[in-house]
Amino acid sequence: MRLLFAAVASFFLMGATTTKTQNYKTEPIEVSSSMTSVEEKARKASVKILSGDGHGSGGLVRYKDVQLVLTAQHVTDGTLGTPYMVRSMHENRVAVLIYADPLHDIAILYLPTKFEHSKGNKWNPAETISEVGTQITYSGYPSWHNLMTFRGYVAGYETDPHAGVQMLLNTYGWFGCSGSLIYSAEGEMIGILWGVDIQRGAVQENMIWVAPIQNLDIKLALKTLCDNIGDKPRACR
Repeated sequence: MRLLFAAVASFFLMGATTTKTQNYKTEPIEVSSSMTSVEEKARKASVKILSGDGHGSGGLVRYKDVQLVLTAQHVTDGTLGTPYMVRSMHENRVAVLIYADPLHDIAILYLPTKFEHSKGNKWNPAETISEVGTQITYSGYPSWHNLMTFRGYVAGYETDPHAGVQMLLNTYGWFGCSGSLIYSAEGEMIGILWGVDIQRGAVQENMIWVAPIQNLDIKLALKTLCDNIGDKPRACR
């Protein structure tokens, strides 16, 4: 079985552990020399997306002259045009939902006012689904914690009868990580984190489900924005 990393506050989901953790504050540690350049870039481009009473994660992406946030559709499950608060470790911005694909659980937010501390990572999708053993990294906001950075690798695949091939990663994930943008060790964007395995009611936090980035057609995804924005950005030309 699998479980969505729904964008719901971990205080509600984690029950008894709340009383032990609610008075702690995770310090937003900056990058260090022990991180690779890809890990540093992924961390700087990671954002928290507030939704209802909870949150999910996302990746800040630069596509030509526009700034976008890639995330999971179930994190931003409103109608197109719905605004969401997006937070980095340094800034807050309001982003607008411009693309939603519930089948593959992928969504895109557009930032009318760009983040200043980070331009985001240049749109760099992998051409094919990553092979088993591919080293990966991602940064996200699990539970009540501040930004966390993880490493792992592609462990295998499953095929959904409707959504097609899904990647399974051996790494760590928890509620609030949904929407995190997964990178290969070489810096290619390989997918969007959306779920976790469950067995007999227990969450298997080291078995993570990812929608391959090949399910996203960026030009098609920008169509709604390009059809409705007045001053056409270069990304729409």
